[in-house]
Amino acid sequence: MKNKIALVTGASRGIGRATAKLLAAEGAAVAVNYFQSESAARAVVDEITQAGGRALAVRADARDEAQVRAMVADVEQSLGPVDLLVANASIGFPVKPFTQFAWGEFEAKLTGELKSIFFSCQAVLPGMIERKSGSIIAISSTLSRHSSPGFIAHSTAKSGLDAFVRSLAEEVGPFGVRVNVVAPGLTLTDATAWLPEEQKAMIGEMAPLKRVALPEDIAGVVLAIASDHSRFVTGCYIPVSGGLLML
Repeated sequence: MKNKIALVTGASRGIGRATAKLLAAEGAAVAVNYFQSESAARAVVDEITQAGGRALAVRADARDEAQVRAMVADVEQSLGPVDLLVANASIGFPVKPFTQFAWGEFEAKLTGELKSIFFSCQAVLPGMIERKSGSIIAISSTLSRHSSPGFIAHSTAKSGLDAFVRSLAEEVGPFGVRVNVVAPGLTLTDATAWLPEEQKAMIGEMAPLKRVALPEDIAGVVLAIASDHSRFVTGCYIPVSGGLLML
């Protein structure tokens, strides 16, 4: 990743934070996107710079086209053209039975998820296509393939994300741009802190590796797919679940 420019959306915490830090440790200059958590994003930047890396905190709502385009322009001016986009922005959703959903709640998750990947890709792809080089990695979920009660909005939205990536990989492959999905299973972040400890332990016991994921586990796979060692990998869905989901 030396001399590469990476943009990680939703990078102020959890998987995004771990990914930004690992990419920076491997030599990339990293743009740390945030929407509301400015102090947390700046803390990530401080950690990276104190370790000798290059990083920049950039604010944008990934669901807003104008904000995303302004963010990418800022990154390009401050760090350079984006070589790697990690689309990790988290779009909230209620966990409840389908019969209790209002269409507005469902639609907000579905359109928010797809807007965030659509606008981010449209902003970085022209430069990647011109340079005939680039990598896009979307963070999905194993729930897109194997859902659970209460997660219908999340599962549907992430399934759409997966399909988007497959189609885009086909379209931009001839220009040397790779597009892949990394799909975490249950990962210990503040986004999953509300789950009962017994439930987390039970899910961990069901996995062949006998635990649930840490953010660093997901970041490691992102790094592997982003690197030139994976230069012939595109359009793939890569579950990171300790073997709980096998394809």
